[in-house]
Amino acid sequence: MIRARVVFLLGLAQLVSWGITYYMIGAFGELIAADRGWSREIVYGGYAASLLVMGLTSPLVGRLIDRHGGRRVMNVGALINAAGCFALAYVDGVVPYLATWAMMGIGMRMTLYDAAFATLARIGGPAARRPIAQITLLGGLASTVFWPLGQMLAEAFGYRGAIACYGGFALATILLHLMIPDGHHRDIPKPADEPPPPPPPSRAAAGSALMLAASLYAFSAAATNFLNAGISAHMIGMLAGMGLAFGTAVWVSSLRGIGQSAARLVEVLFGRKVEPLNLHVLAAFLMVAGFALGALSGGETWAAIAFALMFGAGNGLMTITRGTIPLVLFDHRTYGAFVGRLLAPSFFLSAAAPLIYAVTVEAFGGQGGMVLSLAISSLIFVAAVALRLRFGGAAPDRR
Repeated sequence: MIRARVVFLLGLAQLVSWGITYYMIGAFGELIAADRGWSREIVYGGYAASLLVMGLTSPLVGRLIDRHGGRRVMNVGALINAAGCFALAYVDGVVPYLATWAMMGIGMRMTLYDAAFATLARIGGPAARRPIAQITLLGGLASTVFWPLGQMLAEAFGYRGAIACYGGFALATILLHLMIPDGHHRDIPKPADEPPPPPPPSRAAAGSALMLAASLYAFSAAATNFLNAGISAHMIGMLAGMGLAFGTAVWVSSLRGIGQSAARLVEVLFGRKVEPLNLHVLAAFLMVAGFALGALSGGETWAAIAFALMFGAGNGLMTITRGTIPLVLFDHRTYGAFVGRLLAPSFFLSAAAPLIYAVTVEAFGGQGGMVLSLAISSLIFVAAVALRLRFGGAAPDRR
């Protein structure tokens, strides 16, 4: 059993870790470009480099968590994040800047959701589903908290001082990670005269079924991460390009975080009897509906609000199912290593997303970005339905 205190502290660590790393570029990217006289390609290219490194190191980090536990791995990642923040605050050359972001990619992979999910799976085994959903409640508010906090710190200390403060926040997460138990979940052996229970119908068998389950899961994760990275970089610009005033586009975009955490809260409170594969289908449908509304919004504020909330809700639930579906389909004892391999392509695609969206929006405007997103989310929905039809039907986790 995973204690509530551990879940809360790990969720708080996720909020801080996401805010000071993944969402840092959203707070300081333009300030860095203006101060150092660099192009946006260089500034955001550093962020892309971190995502590439996350993909390259994903399988290794998963194996390390399976072998040594999340407490050690996540604390090493926190130290790397802190060093990266302090370096980004003061480096001036392009090469050191890109190298620092690449180093940050290692720290991000060792501290963000996928590392936390593997840590919980190692501690709790199949019972980790509810804690996985719970830690995303706080993590989903990272941009809502750290974008305005970053602006406040930049106004008070300059953006370099603000990034240095982020390094201090990274060090503070070590205290939170130290609360993670160092144990390992052990399956309770059955009496010798008791026949083993049949495997649940939704669990992927060996061979071709396992390969199909892994492929559909990996595609959904990669496509969702691609959408998330592209929309995170261009959501405000897309809405502004479709007719919303810039200030309106900013506050409408901020509703995405509200949608994420609200959907996750509903899942934590009422999702006890919902099978993860069914939740996955619902999450994909919400994203499709959101992007359809966005593409048809025509600059209408109400439609843009609906898009932000629905995309946020769908993306928020997708984050949960990315962590819980492997508990249904695969062996929890090798969660970190196996899922780490499956997730590696998603980081590579994420690195390309901001550039692909930039080219699309430049050529076809915000409407083009919405149509691209609608097409990708539709493919995610098809993959989710295929997973549900092929591997669904098991009794839901009663937690």
